[in-house]
Amino acid sequence: MKNESPPKPTPTELSILGILWERGPSTVREVHEIISKTKPIGYTGVLKFLQIMTVKGSVRRNSDQRAHVYEAFQQEDKTKRQLVGDLMQRAFSGSASELVMHALAGKRTSQEEIDEIRRILDAHERKST
Repeated sequence: MKNESPPKPTPTELSILGILWERGPSTVREVHEIISKTKPIGYTGVLKFLQIMTVKGSVRRNSDQRAHVYEAFQQEDKTKRQLVGDLMQRAFSGSASELVMHALAGKRTSQEEIDEIRRILDAHERKST
């Protein structure tokens, strides 16, 4: 059996993963307090998403304590690479340069971000040669 990644997260699942990546292991209540500031979702909705995400393999539940604690099992970098790769294939015919050009044209980019992009490109070029 090959090592498959969990299915791509839905937008709400991605929001929950973002909270868990940033905070680390958290209870349903903690996740709900954060996500409800930006999304109209109830406590039981967050609980249901976390239960589904546990079955999918994107989070793990630790039930040792009274309140179940969930932690991201899906790795942040791997998930983001998967999502960007999918977007690059679907919207830009696999062209990384098209993706980057559209990303940079869509918003004002700070000098720090431009410098970081240059460092990444330089490192990528050194690896390729």
